[in-house]
Amino acid sequence: MESPAVILQRLSETNQSLVDRYLVSARETLAQLVSTPNLLDNIKLQRAPTGYARNLIFGDDQMSAWALVWSPGARTSIHDHRCSCCFAILSGIIREVHFSAVDDNRAVKTAEHIRTPGFIASMMPSGPNIHQMINDGPEDAISIHIYGYDHRMHASSVDREYQQIEN
Repeated sequence: MESPAVILQRLSETNQSLVDRYLVSARETLAQLVSTPNLLDNIKLQRAPTGYARNLIFGDDQMSAWALVWSPGARTSIHDHRCSCCFAILSGIIREVHFSAVDDNRAVKTAEHIRTPGFIASMMPSGPNIHQMINDGPEDAISIHIYGYDHRMHASSVDREYQQIEN
């Protein structure tokens, strides 16, 4: 069985191809990762007692892959990404809320979905892909995220944050 690093390196090499080919490859890579037994056993995962912690599991000049550990009640801001954003739920349950921008700072809720283990999403970098992720459950959740950016160049994949307003 290939190591996660080899699997992710192959995806990184695909990152320079057409966007649709890359997103298909990212979905396939995430499917392979989430089906890998004991995927994170050799990685000491950081946790945030009241939020979420990002753990870099792979990174180069094309992309970065992270294991996010979500404490109960953890939530992201309402945000959009500067790059492609692909993720899979490894364990636990995450509620993903989608939004539509009203202007540069405000957004309205358009949908929400419960994401369970094995769920995979791939979002184009052309967006907008405004969303928020929340762990409403009583236990930690873990997700794997692949972003199309060099983690050494940017602290985060987030391009813009929004405040929610009612319709």
